[in-house]
Amino acid sequence: MTEYQCIAPEVKLGDGVRLSKFINLYGCEIGEKTKIGAFVEIQKNAKIGKNCKISSHTFICEGVTIEDNVFIGHSVTFINDSYPRATTSDGQLQTEKDWQLEHTLIKKGASIGSGTTILSNVTIGEGAIVGAGSVVTRDVPPNVIVAGNPAKLLREIRLEAELAR
Repeated sequence: MTEYQCIAPEVKLGDGVRLSKFINLYGCEIGEKTKIGAFVEIQKNAKIGKNCKISSHTFICEGVTIEDNVFIGHSVTFINDSYPRATTSDGQLQTEKDWQLEHTLIKKGASIGSGTTILSNVTIGEGAIVGAGSVVTRDVPPNVIVAGNPAKLLREIRLEAELAR
């Protein structure tokens, strides 16, 4: 299914990756058995792990690393620049050399709700859940639920092993 897909030749796709129509992938790496929804853009130097689900209308910019088994809801937006500007101080359009890339890390098994915005320089912990519509401005610990603008801790997630006791 290559109709209506823009996939640059340098993209690394793992075995069993499923790609929807209307996607834009360039210079990124996508792990095996990951599913990419429609109207998704993944920029260069972004890395997506194995067994992830990236839902439609999501934007994953350069500097984002998503580990294995992560769910990304619809219309999630990542940011990689705390102080974006269109032009330099002399009025010229900025180029890559005029700004510094900032990174974001989504740890294994995390889930990000639809409509969430994740600012740069943030780590979302393993197994964490970010509620739909949240704005994540700082690190999220593992195995917690956060939500809101800015996202705040709602509660810890009790692991299945704890519930069995």
